[in-house]
Amino acid sequence: MEREKGASVIDLLADYCVIDLETTGLDPSYDRIIEAAALRVRDGNVVAQFSQLINPGISIDPYIAVLTGITDDMVRDAPPIENVLPRFLDFVGDDILVGHNVPFDVNFIYDNEMRISGTHFQNDHINTVRLARKLHPELSSHTLGHLVDHLHIPFAAAHRALADCQMTNDLYRKLCEEAIAKYDSADAFCSLFRKQRKQKRSAPQEHRSLQAKNISVFKETLKEQDDTHPLYGKTCVFTGRLDRMTRDVAQQLVLLMGGVPATGVTKNTNYLVLGCNDYCSSIKDGKSSKQKKAKKLRLDGADIQIISENVFYDMIFD
Repeated sequence: MEREKGASVIDLLADYCVIDLETTGLDPSYDRIIEAAALRVRDGNVVAQFSQLINPGISIDPYIAVLTGITDDMVRDAPPIENVLPRFLDFVGDDILVGHNVPFDVNFIYDNEMRISGTHFQNDHINTVRLARKLHPELSSHTLGHLVDHLHIPFAAAHRALADCQMTNDLYRKLCEEAIAKYDSADAFCSLFRKQRKQKRSAPQEHRSLQAKNISVFKETLKEQDDTHPLYGKTCVFTGRLDRMTRDVAQQLVLLMGGVPATGVTKNTNYLVLGCNDYCSSIKDGKSSKQKKAKKLRLDGADIQIISENVFYDMIFD
């Protein structure tokens, strides 16, 4: 599904909403939202907040419960997403949204809004990961935890939505200050950033099938690697059968984006990409040895995400 969602923009704003979701996984095709939070910011100051646990209608995987701190007991009496999402959308209004890895949150909101009301969620959004990668290319990790530690931002309870909103807002304010100090003005920074990103936005729709014959055309549209792309410098491992592309094509795409394809899961792995059937079954019972190792590494603090082929596809065109 090609989402008709808002644009990923680069701007240094004083008025916006920070958002964060906690979910049962990263693929909105299979996973559910279990917490939603937002901060309304005006003139750089937080003026209102939204926070709500959500009953997903399914049991929360023990791995997710440990990672987020949200258990079945906590959401048992919480309202369903059908009741929460309209209030959440009313809170954020038409604001530009700020978030860390915000495309994941936006995709969940978009798909749920389409399912519930049939309307498109089209707020533009700012990804603080991209800003951080441009301003701090020296860092090996740009997770929220690593960034707030590096920039001496007060650390709140990780993996709860409102706490992550608070840290993301502090991070965004800090990055805005750094950008203006380094580039003399917000306009200078944003213009440079937009020029560098513009080159990769023209991939023709007919080549988004990502077949081997289209790789050379896709490569030509990129012109050069985008060092703020979510796959740039990241190590990706694939497992299971991919439906939307072959394994070879997927690995070539990682290389085109400046990433590193690998065969085994290690502490240096950033993304484990599961074939969609494997991702779906992993929510229920069976888990491959690669999944088990990746989950253990994540719980031990490694910078690794387990994603489906659908999410990997979305990341390519982010």
